Amino acid sequence: MEIKDIKQLQNGSDIRGIVLDGVPGEVVNFTQDMAMKIGFSFAVWLEKKLGRAPLTFAVGRDSRISGPHLSQAVTLGLISKGNKVYQCGLATTPSMFMTTLDPELKADGAVMVTASHLPFNRNGLKFFTQDGGLDKADITEILELAQTIVTSFTPGGKAIEHDFLPSYAKGIVDFVREKTGAETPLAKAHIVVDAGNGSGGFFVDQVLEPLGANTQGSLYLEPDGNFPNHVPNPEDPKAIEHITKAVLDNQADLGIIFDTDVDRGAIIDEKGNAINRNGFIAFLSSMILTDYPGSTIVTDSITSTGLTEFIESLGGKHHRFKRGYKNVINEAMRLNEAGIEAHLAMETSGHGAIKENYFLDDGAYLVTLALIKYAQLNKLNKPISSFLAGLKEPTEAREIRLKITADDFKTYGEKVLEGFKAFAEKQPGWTVVEPNYEGVRVSCDESAGNGWCLLRMSLHDPIMPLNIESDAVGGCEVIQTILMDYLKQYKALV
Repeated sequence: MEIKDIKQLQNGSDIRGIVLDGVPGEVVNFTQDMAMKIGFSFAVWLEKKLGRAPLTFAVGRDSRISGPHLSQAVTLGLISKGNKVYQCGLATTPSMFMTTLDPELKADGAVMVTASHLPFNRNGLKFFTQDGGLDKADITEILELAQTIVTSFTPGGKAIEHDFLPSYAKGIVDFVREKTGAETPLAKAHIVVDAGNGSGGFFVDQVLEPLGANTQGSLYLEPDGNFPNHVPNPEDPKAIEHITKAVLDNQADLGIIFDTDVDRGAIIDEKGNAINRNGFIAFLSSMILTDYPGSTIVTDSITSTGLTEFIESLGGKHHRFKRGYKNVINEAMRLNEAGIEAHLAMETSGHGAIKENYFLDDGAYLVTLALIKYAQLNKLNKPISSFLAGLKEPTEAREIRLKITADDFKTYGEKVLEGFKAFAEKQPGWTVVEPNYEGVRVSCDESAGNGWCLLRMSLHDPIMPLNIESDAVGGCEVIQTILMDYLKQYKALV
């Protein structure tokens, strides 16, 4: 790949690309040379932002087999500007942000080498400063600068090896002990973890066991960038199947599953039921609303009606926004700046951030809150499954992804949405939901499917996802039939 294409590595507020051969039809487009240039450009960008130099950085990586080489390349780019770099080795995305707040490291910036749950041949970069994760516009600026760099790299700073995970884990342990008032609040708990061969294995021996938990039966704790057992993704059905089986086979009280870089997680109750998507948002909302009554909970656009009712029953307000975890987090921050108290921002994918935790996208922190709640329930002899008794889940749910074949897919998609909204406003039993911040959401009464649907544009691709939920058996089919009959007039939508 030529350097002129470096800007194509941008994926919203992250950088992602193909770094290894091995998958048919996928050609390497992200090289170590490009990683050095991006590291160098991040240093230039941050020096300009802070108005000083040299700076201190931290670089970590997940378990991907390309991680050591790519993180070394980023480090070389950073020290070529004369900076000090802590090489943290195997790390998590949240821990890399915490290096900027750590009193010992005091990093001005941090880079995490990860591509989350994507296949073994992919990798990417996430960036942090003491203000949090970088936004899309920041990444664009850094990549535009990287594209202009043609000089060779000469180390002028220094790199220091520093394993930061133990310090990060100790912070979690101290937090749980403080909140529960006990040294080993999990002493009677049997908790199993599925780390998916990513970076989350530390949570067993450095967090759960010091808190007293029995972790026998935990899965795939050893880092392995080939991901031989399942995709490390808390949304993936096969991954959920593995952790569910581990909970049931070991008669565990709780199961925990992380994605590769531990910025997402989910939990499984003692009955083997996954508490993810709407359930995990509801779980965390109930805790937040106990501490901050009346708070607004910000989610992405595809959350269920049952979740809204659950949040409102607890005295909270539900604010649906756009897909994209940074969109959700930034909206919560915007609401706070506008005087509207919002303490939780969360996507159904498991990405979630809490105001008291710097609005950091941190799966380990969210799971830690679940541990605290488990300890509280255990004192009352209540299982974790009792906590979400009031959440109404849909009877049926489905997602259909429609491809746009038109050359200008964004304009075509906007045309489809405009037409669909006009159609929905006239359809018997349908009500267009307002306010709405992404696509067209429709509420369907009992005569028209007893549920809701949302048609929207994908954030990056020529795709229109269609989400449908219903509280009646066969309701999704009723809604889908009406929708698809209308949409067939759009010939470039297949």
